[in-house]
Amino acid sequence: MLLTRKKVRLETDRLTLRPPIHGDFRDWAWLRESSADFLTPWEPAWATDHLSRRNFTNRVYWAQRSINGGTAVPLFVVRREDNVLMGAITLDNIRRGPAQAGTLGYWIGEQHTRQGYMREAIEAVVHYAFHRLDLSRIEAACLPENTASRGVLEKSGFKYEGVAQSYLQIEGRWRTHVLYAALRNDRRGRTSAG
Repeated sequence: MLLTRKKVRLETDRLTLRPPIHGDFRDWAWLRESSADFLTPWEPAWATDHLSRRNFTNRVYWAQRSINGGTAVPLFVVRREDNVLMGAITLDNIRRGPAQAGTLGYWIGEQHTRQGYMREAIEAVVHYAFHRLDLSRIEAACLPENTASRGVLEKSGFKYEGVAQSYLQIEGRWRTHVLYAALRNDRRGRTSAG
């Protein structure tokens, strides 16, 4: 049986969004390590081998399997002008059939924040999901106090939908998250987190 490799590469004005490759290890490890204090309050606890080459190699293989299987689209966010890795964005948990939905997750290195890069990446992935993958709904969740993440979701067209109690373990504790969604054919008008 011949397994075809699906290629995913999205280009925006300033960014290239592409799957991770083995050669990204050093840049990825450096970016994650240098941004650890910035990232860890918002993410599930890092495994002891989180920054290891072996863990990264597994991540690269998982990304390709997920893209080929249609279950996720994990992409690195790379600045086009100098080919600098700035973060990652993943459309995960892709559900077909009546749902036609997926879940969005993302992170960016601390030195690249507040420059509109993640908004540009989110908008590109949402467009790809709606127009190339034929999804109808993209969901995202973040901690209520993560005002930067909430802001980028809202500026990218996501609307607040509610609260999920004990949604994810963050820093070893079950944490409540606020839920957002973008719809391909959104007729909801403005919603706000009361």
